[in-house]
Amino acid sequence: MARIVLGLEYDGRAFHGWQTQPGGNTVQDHLERALSQVHGAPIATIVAGRTDAGVHASAQVVHFDSLHSRPESAWVRGVNALLPASIAVLWAQETGPEFHARFCARERAYRYLLLNHPVRPAVMAGRVGWVHAELYLPAMAEAGLALLGSHDFSAFRAAACQAKSPVRELRQIGVERHGHYVIFNFRGNAFLHHQVRNMVGALVWVGLGRRPVSWIGELLASRDRTQGAATFAPDGLYLVDVRYDAQWNLPAFDHRTLPLS
Repeated sequence: MARIVLGLEYDGRAFHGWQTQPGGNTVQDHLERALSQVHGAPIATIVAGRTDAGVHASAQVVHFDSLHSRPESAWVRGVNALLPASIAVLWAQETGPEFHARFCARERAYRYLLLNHPVRPAVMAGRVGWVHAELYLPAMAEAGLALLGSHDFSAFRAAACQAKSPVRELRQIGVERHGHYVIFNFRGNAFLHHQVRNMVGALVWVGLGRRPVSWIGELLASRDRTQGAATFAPDGLYLVDVRYDAQWNLPAFDHRTLPLS
């Protein structure tokens, strides 16, 4: 038996998230069907980070165990021939049996792309979030600093979150403007369900002047999700990096399709 690691990218608009569902229209469902055809027997995958409906990935990582030997090219070109156009396997590599896509991951990074323009997106619809009123980025950047470090992020956690602990370490946060786009970057050891979208929503409230800079720290300390902003749309959220120890020698992602990367 061989343990195989895959790097994936996908456009989440057409799917009901990552995790398998009875209807069969999730990224995991499509991937496992294609892998099983190439493998000649059922395949079950483990993912680095589950994404919600409408959320995208340019650097998702999964692993599975293969009973039958196949060349790495079969796990890329062969599987891609059986996948919808909006999912692609970027690379495949055999690894040791100790590797686990989720538990071996040391760090994850998400990027949120937000169109800040009076007119809603058309070409980029479903791939970016949208706020029509002008955002004041200096306030947003200053407010975001309160989120850095290891904290109880209950105030940014979905009610349905299944994580055993609300404590996470946010190692990097960035808010930058590129023309009409505002780019949010978050890097941490792991993230709670809806944590990134809820942090974006709260920072947008600060950028709109609905809350002062100090509110983000106060909200974090409250551990009360009901005091926060509404969960922001999934459209502009991308999983852009998953980091592992060098011992696994996994290929790097080149982010060939991520807008404004």
